[in-house]
Amino acid sequence: MPGTNLTREEAQQRAKLLSVESYEIDLDLSGAQEGGTYRSVTSVRFESAEAGAETFIDLVAPAVHEVVLNGKSLDVAAVFRDSRIALAHLEAGPNELRVVADCAYTNTGEGLHRFVDPVDEQAYLYTQFEVPDARRVFANFEQPDLKATFRFTVKAPSGWTVISNSPTPEPKDDIWAFEPTPRISTYITALIVGPYHAVHSSYENPGTGQSVPLGIYCRPSLAEFLDSDAIFEVTRQGFDWFQEKFDYAYPFAKYDQLFVPEFNAGAMENAGAVTIRDQYVFRSKVTDAAYEVRAETILHELAHMWFGDLVTMEWWNDLWLNESFATYTSIACQAYHPESRWPHSWTTFANSMKTWAYRQDQLPSTHPIMAEIRDLDDVLVNFDGITYAKGASVLKQLVAYVGMDEFFQGVQAYFKRHAFGNTRLSDLLGALEETSGRDLTAWSKAWLQTAGINVLRPVIDTDEHGVITSFAIRQEAPELPAGAKGEPTLRPHRIAIGLYDLDDESGKLVRTDRVELDVTATELTQVAQLAGKRRPDVILLNDDDLSYAKVRLDEKSLAFVTEHLGDFESSLPRALCWASAWDMTRDAELPTSAYLELVLSGIGKETDIGVVQSLHRQVKLAIDLYAAPARRDAALTRWTEATLAHLRAAEGGSDHQLAWARAFAATARTPEQLDLLEALLEGTQTIEGLAVDTELRWAFVERLAAVGRFDETEISAEYERDRTAAGERHAATARAARPTAEAKAEAWASVVESDKLPNAIQEAVIGGFVQTDQRELLAPYTEKFFAAVKDVWESRSHEMAQQVAVGLYPAIQVSQETLAATDTWLTTAEPNAALRRLISESRSGVERALRAQEADA
Repeated sequence: MPGTNLTREEAQQRAKLLSVESYEIDLDLSGAQEGGTYRSVTSVRFESAEAGAETFIDLVAPAVHEVVLNGKSLDVAAVFRDSRIALAHLEAGPNELRVVADCAYTNTGEGLHRFVDPVDEQAYLYTQFEVPDARRVFANFEQPDLKATFRFTVKAPSGWTVISNSPTPEPKDDIWAFEPTPRISTYITALIVGPYHAVHSSYENPGTGQSVPLGIYCRPSLAEFLDSDAIFEVTRQGFDWFQEKFDYAYPFAKYDQLFVPEFNAGAMENAGAVTIRDQYVFRSKVTDAAYEVRAETILHELAHMWFGDLVTMEWWNDLWLNESFATYTSIACQAYHPESRWPHSWTTFANSMKTWAYRQDQLPSTHPIMAEIRDLDDVLVNFDGITYAKGASVLKQLVAYVGMDEFFQGVQAYFKRHAFGNTRLSDLLGALEETSGRDLTAWSKAWLQTAGINVLRPVIDTDEHGVITSFAIRQEAPELPAGAKGEPTLRPHRIAIGLYDLDDESGKLVRTDRVELDVTATELTQVAQLAGKRRPDVILLNDDDLSYAKVRLDEKSLAFVTEHLGDFESSLPRALCWASAWDMTRDAELPTSAYLELVLSGIGKETDIGVVQSLHRQVKLAIDLYAAPARRDAALTRWTEATLAHLRAAEGGSDHQLAWARAFAATARTPEQLDLLEALLEGTQTIEGLAVDTELRWAFVERLAAVGRFDETEISAEYERDRTAAGERHAATARAARPTAEAKAEAWASVVESDKLPNAIQEAVIGGFVQTDQRELLAPYTEKFFAAVKDVWESRSHEMAQQVAVGLYPAIQVSQETLAATDTWLTTAEPNAALRRLISESRSGVERALRAQEADA
């Protein structure tokens, strides 16, 4: 949206001038059922360091009716422009501002989102303010370091509930008057309004007498599926673990978790009122991996109550620290809490989070973990694999480097020193240096201020008896992608080396020795500890996944792993080897055909369901994009036959059976395979133990629509079975997936030529529109995409425009022609930096796919 950017320099100037005391916000949401606009009245008290100074307050609103500064009415037409209200002639010391405006409900997941549930036809509202969208609801100084207290007063329809950061009061005449919050940033304030279903409990700490009210909310149409006991259990484990590790009591008066519709992200850490996407209320059977991901999300947001909410970054260049810390500590809680269901969570981290980080770090947009954030446009596209996953990987290494006890002692000092304030990275590193005795200057420079990834390879010499005579680790710093800023950098790594042998009795690959050491920031690090040892079957660098680096196996280890990858006794070394093989495939070092054979030889022995599901996604992506076109059909045939064989062989009712059913549905293609999907839908055939429930039915329907078996009649009939918000999304996906020119034109028009779709439906249509086995049908849309994307970007909100820019880029048209069309657009269209970054990232994917196809050929 034009005029909504804010630069770091502007924020710094405003922070030097102002300190903000309090906001009082009155919202009239009594017309929310009908939608449109609502009255927003903001009173803000703040101090100015200078008399006569000028500044501005932020507001995105269709209409402003009144601006009163220190008792004087200002000319609205003169002071309100480009989402800012100019404030001149400030008084030194206290000032008071009152703004009366009409603000708009949104359907984009930004600001105050309004959703109507097709089940009960009731409206449900929630706010989403990160990064800069509190200004869509009330006038404010929209930057994280101008903290204040917030008092919300809300008029809502009768019978509705209103939840905010402060404990929920009893309403009087449908008016909910909340007590002021502690001093917090604008972006973590929240309001959730509607006839929500609620379950209440508490967290009790007998040792301290602490009692924290807990609430879980969802729409009534999801209440039958809400497993509140399991959610409360994970939440209480988080309270136990974080309070012990942080040595700081939970800093807010209550803790509510609100499962809300059409949420753009996974969740949001609003202080005491966390919003979570309501797809985490599972309507159908899901695998344990889904419960693990949900638990990590719950713990991630809870960790933010301390790191992010209690202590907040001064500016968005330290966003990585917020997200990396929450990611690291949430997974550590899962791994180390004695009652956790997921002690193997570091396997999941290695398998999913780090794969995301490695991918992001090889794009032309790669950047240092501590990114240079010049303005809000920069931060909006920086919620990426480096900010979350690489940062968390580096924190994990930092913990190994300074020691876990010393790390958390530093964190404890940090919280006590900066409670309810704002900090920079140097504040945390200073606390860690005090507790660990380590100088982190060089570490910080190497890991946080440089971009790119290292590759670690073993260099091994043995004698005729198989005894290691010398062992070294070769570190490489590949050239950064074209367009990336910075230089290749060798870094210090804290790693472990695992030695594995096949146990004849059990048939398992068992770790027989482990060496932990510091790899120096040089090309070669000698490992004298391994000299004189018998060479094992497999030597695994970065065992236990302590560091962040691409790891390669030596030739003998790779040959052995190719035959025995599924035989590792523990899940983590398996995950590391799977990840290495996938990375080699993406780097065109391992042909897709060889990767497929490796997966087929080992996946049957893989017990970790999260790893199995990741392999399913990766194999499909490899065949779709990285296989040589002449080999793709045979690879798809081989893979689909294997998925069906595994589906039939899997234990009835197991997670593996469900995962294989979904994998089979994703690529079913022969008449016989499609007949089976139809028969399973109709119930004329069954597979023992497989429950074809609501979500699995939709997976079958979407595939049958994509291959032309199902049309509007069948899709509408399925929607009649499931007239819910989720059913509406699935039906939109299925309609857009149909392999006809008419269906594609209709889907394209609804997304690109109109801006009426809500965020969740737009995402569903895009997901159906792009089908990898419809390349020829979609080919004409390459030109249409480049003709439209800039206009979409400049006329839509960030979330809606990004869906289009990323989702409709012709990524499946892997050709030099696509690269040329992209280059022409980048040269002539003059996009802003954020859009240029997204298109350049997508272009990089096509370039990588071309290299992989050449390797496979």
